[in-house]
Amino acid sequence: MTSKEHKKHTAIARPSYGNYSRQEWAILGTNCGAIKQFADTVISALAPEFACAYVDAQHAIHEEEATLPSRLASGAIAEYTDNINHHQFVINQPLNHFQFRQWFAGADAVLVNGNHHQAKAQVVVLDAAKKASLQKRLPQLTDVQLFLLAEGVEEVFDFVQEAISDWQQIPVFRLSETDKIVAFFQKQLAKATPVLNGLVLVGGKSLRMGHDKGAIAWHQKEQRYFMADLLQKFCSEVFISCRPEQQTDIDSAYHTLPDTFTDVGPYGAILSAFREKPDAAWLVAACDLPLMDHTTLEYLTQHRKVSATATTFVSPHDNFPEPLITIWEPKSYPQLLAFLAQGYTCPRKVLMNTPVQLLSPPRPEALLNVNTPEELEQVKQLLLQKP
Repeated sequence: MTSKEHKKHTAIARPSYGNYSRQEWAILGTNCGAIKQFADTVISALAPEFACAYVDAQHAIHEEEATLPSRLASGAIAEYTDNINHHQFVINQPLNHFQFRQWFAGADAVLVNGNHHQAKAQVVVLDAAKKASLQKRLPQLTDVQLFLLAEGVEEVFDFVQEAISDWQQIPVFRLSETDKIVAFFQKQLAKATPVLNGLVLVGGKSLRMGHDKGAIAWHQKEQRYFMADLLQKFCSEVFISCRPEQQTDIDSAYHTLPDTFTDVGPYGAILSAFREKPDAAWLVAACDLPLMDHTTLEYLTQHRKVSATATTFVSPHDNFPEPLITIWEPKSYPQLLAFLAQGYTCPRKVLMNTPVQLLSPPRPEALLNVNTPEELEQVKQLLLQKP
């Protein structure tokens, strides 16, 4: 290689991350104390509904404060402390945007002290005392979404108007208008709610059943198509997840999404969906749920919690989370990959070890799955009894 530039390999869809998260704002234009107070106010208001995080810097005032704390001074690369009410990691190694995105993967909103760090979007405080400092930071104003007027300031500074061609389209509030500021962030986060796609799992080999479960016509239509039609009422797009060799067997009227993570069962199907569309949420449904209905899916989508890793039901059979009728949020993608890297391919294990919205099913029988000929006969009798 003659060039120092790193050459790209196979291109795949990338999540729409900034430096830390999908939704992040650098607060700049005023002093660090005011920025911290601003962050406290906004996070306190958002925290009941959204998972929030904050990024800042701390500068040592005295020489002795610049030394490494505790065991890091002895050569440790990290130290963990259980503080009972919270947990603390201290790390003595370089961090870059790739690591930051992993650390903040669970956050819906990240506020950043723009005096020290940059973010994908910005909130600019127009503070007369920090006018010169803001002027130096004009190159950082790449996506200003809100102007805030500090006390004594009545309009956007001239040099900001010159630097931002569409400045008149950006909302302007007073820094003291807390309700309006909080409403702004709530609106931005609501707009950023991931689109919901559907994924019908038909890639299993149906070994216990002896024939393709997805092809059973429980409702005068093959179950894979019945389920896809059912999901269509709640999803933007619906895909039938299958093994690559199954694609030719699927009706061309339906979108297919072949596995690109192979030989790991439903886990691979979910990861394959996120690999294709990493910024979407996925309503994943197995094809062996003949009693699944509109009511159950409506309940699931209406009680979706975007700030959770996933929204799922408690299985009436074993009281564990039911992974194969679940809304998996985009933030679950790095979690699923992390579990895979540790050798785990059980989606239920991910649900049991990450923050989820756990629901009681309105109709427990809707979660009944069918894997054997004996179970098939039992469900046939149940369907005959339905009005």
